[in-house]
Amino acid sequence: MAEGARARGKARRREAILRAAYELFAERGFDTTTIAEVADRAEVSPRTVTLYFPTKLDLATSHLSEFTERLSHALETRAPGVTAFQALEAWLREDLAVHDGTDELDRLRERMLDRNPQLRALASSGLAEAIQEGARIFAAERGAAPDAFVPRMVAAATAAALGELYARPTEANLEAAMDFLFGGITALPGDDRP
Repeated sequence: MAEGARARGKARRREAILRAAYELFAERGFDTTTIAEVADRAEVSPRTVTLYFPTKLDLATSHLSEFTERLSHALETRAPGVTAFQALEAWLREDLAVHDGTDELDRLRERMLDRNPQLRALASSGLAEAIQEGARIFAAERGAAPDAFVPRMVAAATAAALGELYARPTEANLEAAMDFLFGGITALPGDDRP
């Protein structure tokens, strides 16, 4: 029981730190906000902030790290016979049900990214790196080298589609993104439904 309460307390503290950081990065900008200001707004010590997030950049990009871990796990643990595309689509439906843009923290993160183009660029770059895992799996499914042109092109298109989808997470946009990716993949020579 005590461990559960401790874990909930840590989760609340972590969320308070993220909320404070996102608010300040959106209001004042990433470059001008200090860890001390984040700590003050979150009502914790600067040391507590750095225990959860060692650097200011870790604070700003923690959502991306969590996203890439969830996506990589979904692709790596897909059931036999499930393609990378199918695993991606199933995972996106599940993930977007939770991260549908209505959560206050999700909205704050978007405000932060809108105010700080350098952070949005980092997020896009990080997403592209995460998608490379999918490209490796896609390449293996096609019998191609992971650094071949087609898997890299599929990875780039997927990263772009997901970046837009998470900025505007609706069912219609999910359908459009999957149709776009499916259409591009099936247009490749020798491909059937992914």
